[in-house]
Amino acid sequence: MLNKRGCGVLLHPTSLPGSGGIGTFGDDARRFIDLLATMGMSYWQVLPLTPPACGNSPYSSFSAFAGNPLLIDLEQIIAEGDLPEGCCNMDFPENSVDFDAVSGFKQQLLQQAGSLFLTQEVTRRKQEFWQFCDTTPWLHEFALFMSLKQVAKGKPWNKWNRDSALLTTESYEKYSVDLKLEIGIQKYIQWQFFRQWGSLRKHAESRGISIIGDLPIFVAYDSADVWSQREQFLLDEKGKPTVVAGVPPDYFSKTGQLWGNPLYDWNLMRNQGYQWWINRFRSMFELYDVVRIDHFRGFEAAWHVPASHRTAQHGKWVEGPGSDLFDVVFSDLGSLPIIAEDLGVITSGVEELRDRYNFPGMKILQFAFGSDSSNPYLPHNHEKNCVVYTGTHDNDTSLGWYNSLSSSQRGRVTEYLGCNDDNCVQALLRTALMSVADTVVLPFQDLLMLDDEARMNIPGKAFGNWSWRFRWDMLAPDLALKTGDLIERYGRQNKVVKQTA
Repeated sequence: MLNKRGCGVLLHPTSLPGSGGIGTFGDDARRFIDLLATMGMSYWQVLPLTPPACGNSPYSSFSAFAGNPLLIDLEQIIAEGDLPEGCCNMDFPENSVDFDAVSGFKQQLLQQAGSLFLTQEVTRRKQEFWQFCDTTPWLHEFALFMSLKQVAKGKPWNKWNRDSALLTTESYEKYSVDLKLEIGIQKYIQWQFFRQWGSLRKHAESRGISIIGDLPIFVAYDSADVWSQREQFLLDEKGKPTVVAGVPPDYFSKTGQLWGNPLYDWNLMRNQGYQWWINRFRSMFELYDVVRIDHFRGFEAAWHVPASHRTAQHGKWVEGPGSDLFDVVFSDLGSLPIIAEDLGVITSGVEELRDRYNFPGMKILQFAFGSDSSNPYLPHNHEKNCVVYTGTHDNDTSLGWYNSLSSSQRGRVTEYLGCNDDNCVQALLRTALMSVADTVVLPFQDLLMLDDEARMNIPGKAFGNWSWRFRWDMLAPDLALKTGDLIERYGRQNKVVKQTA
């Protein structure tokens, strides 16, 4: 799928416009897909669609499989009769997401809708719901986890009482009966998420747009995955991590980065035929056409830090499953279109693992100008099998990045791009599209020429990220035409754009 010249846009659905305080799978998402198709784009890249936990980050989630309820379009639920007309009339900011306010408001309405739905007579929709429950293997454990978390007033599972924290067969059955209504509501919410996303994907397909999703290699400790399958992770008998994930000290941090995610027991997973990973990859490719693996190098080796340590300085590299995992996954699921996030300090072993399966890596233009002409991110060093970005969700916008450079750094950028201060972002976009690389993905903020106020995330900052949204009036009237001309000029136009079904 990524072996011909194409172009896409990076935008998380929470950043879409619309009422309700957050972007959703509603009409504005369809309008955005139509815009991409009009431009001649081939891809829409999103961040993880899982339910965010700590700091509202999509990379820290209560589940590696479930969907984010905040992305559900309430208007569709009203149209189906599960919520009353006018229940969504509440003022929220247009330019950003107030996650606390939106979550409280929306979760209450989704609970109300689920409760009403479950009391209704059997209909075709209810039969569809039951089928979803019967065919979604992770669903009950996730619904039980969220119901118990609700009882515990949001506390992480290791702070629950012992019989619900350290689940046994007996307590599993007991709570499944005691919390039947709450569990049913959680299942209803997930059903609505997946049917709405499925409908949106069909619209994207009808317009020739493929979806690139994102798979974070590690999962959060406070998640249904760790709680329900403790044996898959390196935990002690009390369910506490013995080691946690991070990265070692480098130029950017003298103490490294302590992420805190639990690490996998690869020996046990190997003995089980990597079934958990087969299930995870299968789930991901039911959601997306292409998957980007975040922190791909963790499959070759991961930085293990003793859980008692307060920094990542004194960890050690521990070998991962490498090709053993991917051989098993591909044997079961077939060859999969995967992008390997290979940024940062990458060893020859990581490159060999990436190249063994012909996974395209990533090239970030904002990283291209800090050294000499051998810098691998400079366009003259690109290869066909890679994905070029001006920046990612972890970078500043290109305008914000350029404005932060010193005058000498700006000089290196403008000399290479052949531009001046006034048109640097346009030149960076054009240079990405000119690259020999088959695939280019452009953050939507860069197409809108926005500064650092539109930045999505600052790595290492625990709170205050992920909240940016755009408005339709930010788009120049000729944006689609000019972008489409550029895409066509550099041979990236999607010529198989179908009319909306």
